[in-house]
This record gives sequence, structure tokens and C-alpha cells, in this order.
Amino acid sequence: MYDIEAIYEAESVSNAIELLQKYPYAVIIAGGNDVLIKIRKGKLTGSTLVSLQKLDELRGISIDHNNAIRIGSLTTFSHIAKNPIIQKYIPTLAEAVETIGSPQIRNIGTIGGSVCNSGCDVCNVCNICKSVSFSDCAPNLIAYSAIVEYCGPHGKRLVPIKEHYVSAGKTALETGEILQAIIIPKESYENYFGNYIKYSTRAVMDLAVLSCSANVSLSPDRKAIEKLRLAYGAANPVPIRALNAEKIAKGKNINTETISLIAKTTLNDIKPRSTFLATKDFRIHLVEELAKRVVTKSLKRAGVIL
Repeated sequence: MYDIEAIYEAESVSNAIELLQKYPYAVIIAGGNDVLIKIRKGKLTGSTLVSLQKLDELRGISIDHNNAIRIGSLTTFSHIAKNPIIQKYIPTLAEAVETIGSPQIRNIGTIGGSVCNSGCDVCNVCNICKSVSFSDCAPNLIAYSAIVEYCGPHGKRLVPIKEHYVSAGKTALETGEILQAIIIPKESYENYFGNYIKYSTRAVMDLAVLSCSANVSLSPDRKAIEKLRLAYGAANPVPIRALNAEKIAKGKNINTETISLIAKTTLNDIKPRSTFLATKDFRIHLVEELAKRVVTKSLKRAGVIL
């Protein structure tokens, strides 16, 4: 049995907003992967829940008139992985969600829950790891310069995903708001080639020790990097882009020396800490190594021969 005060099933987005205004300390539940674990561990004992499960308008993937890709917040990982729009235009996200948990988890887990959840809650070993974001979706969406769409008492608002993550355990969502969709603008995916690597101690059903996602576009002559977006998960309290490494990559000729320079520069951006999963020193090693690998694979996907 789960110890909860009450659960309300929203009949529409507007009804969900009304319920969240009426019960400002209520917890939103979608797939339940994370919320139910927290309740079972006593962290949300006696909570009031607002369920979004009936809101089919928050499910699905489409392309709008501006060729932006729109992913409803209740879309499951399984649907994302198999969706032809995702596979054609942003395959790196499909690859990332397939690293999440088991098939059962991917069948009920939602992208909105992954983006809004922070921390791990797998054990009670330490307080450090619970301030680190382990979402496999987040670094990919940051590398795609995604935009999150909130809906609340004052209507809709669009927020760059880098501003969605405020601090450990806190997002930019305000009281009464829900995450309605994730939007990938055309200019964020067109002519970009990417890759995602999740390093974990087991191949499946494990949290990332560190994860890294890259998207790269090439110069017209395909000899230089025009733009690079490089993002990390499970490295900091919130997902983070390696901005110094991105800056140094711009305009550089494509060769192994450039890739090594990019990887080494990431150490100026990413400062991981020790957790129960791995030591700080090992994760620092991974920061550089994963950068080399994701950039190399992204360039190969762009047709570059190294």
C-alpha cells in the first residue's frame, strides 16, 4: 500500500491547473516510476497527488507549420524510440531513451517526468548523488537546444530548456503550472548530426555514472566544424553544456587534434563530484573520454572520414 492523502485525476489540462491551484503542495504523477518509489521510501508520505494519466492531449509527436518537432509531455519512452519523426530527424534522442531502465519502465515512463524529475532516489546511501540529475533525456534535449512549453493559470509560456533547470531539485515551473510539451526548433536539428553515450556500470537498468550528448554541424566544404553543442548529464546538480569546449570547436578544421582539444577543454566546463556510483577522479576521466567519443561518432555520422 502507498501512504497518500488523496489522488485526483485531471480531466483536462485546465482541470489539472485548477487542481494544482487548489492543492498547491500536490505532487503531479504521470507514469509513476519516480513518484511511487519516493512514496514507498517515505519521502512523500501523506502526499496529495494529481494524476495526468487521462490527458491524451499531452501525448504524441508531431511537426508544426514551422517544422519544429513537438513532443507531448506524456509521451512514453517506448513511443519516442519507435516514432518515425524522431528516428528521421533527432535519432540521438531515440537512442538515449532506449538506455532507460527496462522495457516495462520505458512503456510507462514519460519524457515529461524525466525532464521534471531531479535526483536519483534509488537508495539512501548519500546526500550527494540526490542533487545530481541522472535523466538520460536531459543532456540530449539540451544538446538540441529544446524549448519547454509550460501551461498554467496565466496561459502558456515557452522556456529554453537550459533555463528549465534552476538548481538541484528545482525547475522553473511555478505553482499551478504543468509541463505541456517539449519543442525542438527546426534550426536546432536541421543539418546537425549527433551521438549519445551513457556510461554505467551495467549495460541496462542502471543509472548513468556520466552521460554525454553531442550535435555537430559542418562548414559548407565539410572540412571544419561550424557549430558544436555538447551536453552532460549526471555530472552536475543540473544537466550542463560545455560552453568553452563548444566555443573552441567553432571554425576548427576537423582532425584528431581538434577532437582532443575539444575533449580537454570540457574539463574547464564540467566539474563532477564523487558519488556512490564513482569517484570524482574517475568521472573527470570520463568527461574527457566521452567527449572524444561522442564528437568522433557525430562527425562520422556527418560523413567525415577520420
